Amino acid sequence: MYDHQGLQDVFFMMLYGGAAMLAVVSCLYLTLTRGNMFFATINPPKTLRRWAAAFLAAVAASHVWWGVLGICCLKDDRLTRNIIAITLDRLTLVPLMMIVLLRMLQDRRRHLWPIFAVILPLVVISVISIATHNNSFERYTMIYSIAIGIIFTLYYIHAVRHYSHWLRDNFADLQHKEVWQSLLLLASILFVYAAYASNEGDLAAEYLSQVNTLFIIGFVLWRVETLQQLDITEEEEEESIAAETPKESPSSVNFSTLLQQKCEATLLYLQHDLTLPQLATAIGTNRTYLSAYFAQQDITYNAYINNLRIHHFMRLYSEAADSAPAVPAKMLAQQSGFHSYITFSAAFKKFTGQTVTEWMKQHGEEQ
Repeated sequence: MYDHQGLQDVFFMMLYGGAAMLAVVSCLYLTLTRGNMFFATINPPKTLRRWAAAFLAAVAASHVWWGVLGICCLKDDRLTRNIIAITLDRLTLVPLMMIVLLRMLQDRRRHLWPIFAVILPLVVISVISIATHNNSFERYTMIYSIAIGIIFTLYYIHAVRHYSHWLRDNFADLQHKEVWQSLLLLASILFVYAAYASNEGDLAAEYLSQVNTLFIIGFVLWRVETLQQLDITEEEEEESIAAETPKESPSSVNFSTLLQQKCEATLLYLQHDLTLPQLATAIGTNRTYLSAYFAQQDITYNAYINNLRIHHFMRLYSEAADSAPAVPAKMLAQQSGFHSYITFSAAFKKFTGQTVTEWMKQHGEEQ
């Protein structure tokens, strides 16, 4: 992709080398460090860290072989150079990018072999293109690559939606668990891949591609280190259902009474990171039965717990309204079971239709 104008531009080569070095440093950090140096309270998934490190290593390697092929080898054979470099990217960057994105979804263990299976035809077509020195075959790989990108994007959007529902059905606290931001990462990677595959050699596009690469490296590192390791998956839930044998059938269980006695009266909902399986154990029932009960009530587990916490916040605020000095709302939110004030604010607005400030102002006027 990189023609002589890029190789002769000092600033571009500095940007190009800087992106490669940042990828190397980030890869080494994820590979060699055991703890989270940026967010000490977050324990990221180990497998995600390893795959992300492999992806960042591939980003650095991609910069190397594009540079080597452009400077030292095949600099006069643009067609062969681009086919080889793009094929290497397709064998490394493309599948590793897909794996990293999928490993961010912790609701199930997804098979990885289909990713490599769909990449193999690209390799075959590329080998034929090199052997025949005919760029017509490369057009077929372009069409095939676009098809892969579209299919994976649609599948990933569907998987993220499913993952979001799964989180709300199993976790009270969603901070450091949501992955909607990963769609932005997917869009950025698709942009860079499109720039690579276009082979236009426009210097402005190459600059933009490298700036976007810097963003991808930083975003991958941040996203990996801010994603909390989850303790349950759908497979683990299914495997343990057989071992869970409630004494009563779900139709005969009064879940409303059990929840009032075991969760609401005991203030169990104030426990940080309380999960659906933990609540099911606390009230002596099966997590599947409890999940079905919430579905029948047309409410998610997340909404149930957060509604209790918001009511608790309102009670604390009413008790502290006349105190001097006034107790900050952030402190009351933490005492109500919320890790983050941002999470609390969003849940409060969804529950009441008002912002925290608006509600407190109205509540103060009523008093």
